[in-house]
Amino acid sequence: MSSRPRAPRQRGFSMIELMVALVIGMVLIGGAVYVYAQSRSSYGVNESVARLQESGRYAMSVIEPDIRMSSFYGLMNDPELIVGRAAQDEGASALGTNNAHECGDNFALDLYTTVEGSDNEYTLECAAGPSGNEQPEADTLTIRRASANATAESDETIQIWSSRTLGRLFSDGAAPGAVVAGSSQINDLIVNTYYVSADSDDRAGMPSLRRQSLVPTGAGPDFQDQEIIPGVEDFQVQLGVDPSGVAGDAVRYVDPDTVLPLGTQVVSVRVWLLIRAEAPEVGFVDGRTYTYGNRIYTPNDGFRRLLLTRTIQVRNSLG
Repeated sequence: MSSRPRAPRQRGFSMIELMVALVIGMVLIGGAVYVYAQSRSSYGVNESVARLQESGRYAMSVIEPDIRMSSFYGLMNDPELIVGRAAQDEGASALGTNNAHECGDNFALDLYTTVEGSDNEYTLECAAGPSGNEQPEADTLTIRRASANATAESDETIQIWSSRTLGRLFSDGAAPGAVVAGSSQINDLIVNTYYVSADSDDRAGMPSLRRQSLVPTGAGPDFQDQEIIPGVEDFQVQLGVDPSGVAGDAVRYVDPDTVLPLGTQVVSVRVWLLIRAEAPEVGFVDGRTYTYGNRIYTPNDGFRRLLLTRTIQVRNSLG
């Protein structure tokens, strides 16, 4: 009898081989998880920075054209020639008593002060919204001008009738002069005060850039508080001034509440916006020292920030 060949004996992995394979697998999986985690973290950081940049660009896009248009009063840029303008301390009488004086007596009518502000405080008589809490140490900036486009007569707001040599304020819907194309026109008066509130419309504790704006209402002109964008933690301003009043170039930059000699013109405005993320970032500490305007600020918290600055020229200065 012939014997059948014996089948080869099958062997599995030894314990050492299995352990080596497990270790190699764990290293590969750990590397993949680490790369994923780093990629996700980098994506989160990039997304946060992109949002900060987007918020800053939007805020600047609102403020910049307003500053450039300051001192524009229709067919003229000399407020000295506008009848009805008033200093803020003359009492609420220039256009009667109405809600246009809510932020201060004749605050809306001080046309000679086309650009002004307050340094590290909110000084308007109208409450800072939405909670009445302004951001401490933030500046304010007030711009007075006429609307970019000519408008029709209205008794809902304050308007400027202007010719090449004269201007008049009115609010009763009856222009004090004829409207002749190319020779005279009517524009709405625009008054905006930019500031930072400690809260936003949707979230307490989330600072926001806001403005008090003179707007038409069913009861006549009134100041309305509007949120521009949340996430702006600080707003600092310096005014570029021309002491001669004719050169049109900034000789120096001063804080917004600096008392200026008679005849000095504001010809540019330097703006700083400190933008803050919506929520703190795990494992991140913002220990940088931000030096801008007249502020030195070290947060030491988990919020990511972006500081933007821009110098904006006033187009309608008399120089």
